[in-house]
Amino acid sequence: MIYEYAGNLHVHSPYSDGFGSHHQIALAALKAGLDFVVVTDHNIWVDGLDGYRYSADRRVLLLTGEEIHDQTRQPQKNHLLTYETHQELAPLAPEPQRLIDAVNKVGGLSFLAHPFDPAAPIISELDLSWVEWEVHDYTGIEIWNFMSEMKSHIKSIPAAIFYAYNPTLSAEGPFPEVLERWDRILASGERVVAIGGADAHATPIRKGLLNRVILPYEWLFRAVNTHILTSEPLNGNVENDRRRLFHSLRRGRCFVGYDLPAPTRGFRFSAQGDGDRVIMGESISARYGVTLQVKLPSRAEIRLLRDGEQIRTWEDSEAAVCTVTEHGTYRVEAYLYFKGKKRGWIFSNPIFVTD
Repeated sequence: MIYEYAGNLHVHSPYSDGFGSHHQIALAALKAGLDFVVVTDHNIWVDGLDGYRYSADRRVLLLTGEEIHDQTRQPQKNHLLTYETHQELAPLAPEPQRLIDAVNKVGGLSFLAHPFDPAAPIISELDLSWVEWEVHDYTGIEIWNFMSEMKSHIKSIPAAIFYAYNPTLSAEGPFPEVLERWDRILASGERVVAIGGADAHATPIRKGLLNRVILPYEWLFRAVNTHILTSEPLNGNVENDRRRLFHSLRRGRCFVGYDLPAPTRGFRFSAQGDGDRVIMGESISARYGVTLQVKLPSRAEIRLLRDGEQIRTWEDSEAAVCTVTEHGTYRVEAYLYFKGKKRGWIFSNPIFVTD
């Protein structure tokens, strides 16, 4: 039995540069229908706020992580999302590999945040891309960061005003540069997990014609999320449930879904062969052939990729089946039309077909 939980892994509060309290963040997550939300403030690990929040018959698990970066580095680069460290590791930020090693030593997870993050000088936003690509042994990479994508569209003051009032039109999918980098890392033999996040701040802007909260928490929590698949259900016990979620996340049993155009709950990518059945993040032998199966919650364009190369496409489909005999890293992308344009909808983690 597979259980699916949707949540957001990249959120900020007033402990760093966000504008909503943990209570407000949890309330927004509840209203958006999320199952969990992780607050990742910059260079500060906030203790004592983890737990379930409730509203009527709904609950959301609020957890705290951290987004760590070297504040003395000029220009700013190399932001690392960390989870389950249960301690402050920000002093290690000047040496990204040392920081990653420390996260692993305490049993935590680490993800390269917004690896491609173009500058938006018109709104005083810097390029915060990841540049230390020689690092290794991190858990994964944030392939889709909503804030980074929106920044990429803001080339003028009119554009800033337009997208502030029409943020839906800014989302098209992960940057191709990030997907290409991820595929190269996977091809090198590293098993790197993909996540997506809001990078939510809920920033209020009052300047000239612009007077609104930019990307409110609740709105973002209905957009780019990470859906985690577990083999056992969450039972309401905070410590038990956090272990189950992060156990699956670490193993890549998850996918990135853009939930605004259409709900992505129910997406499945699995493989069968030689008496075995696996899901995303797992391996299966190519002996006797492997049948890959894709199931979508709505009709869309399905793309199957092997080692970063598109090998099959199904138009306007809710399901796809493909038998493969070559070893490689297989993953799925799904696209649908929304607001007059084909947009990225679902991005799976890979299934590894081995010799």
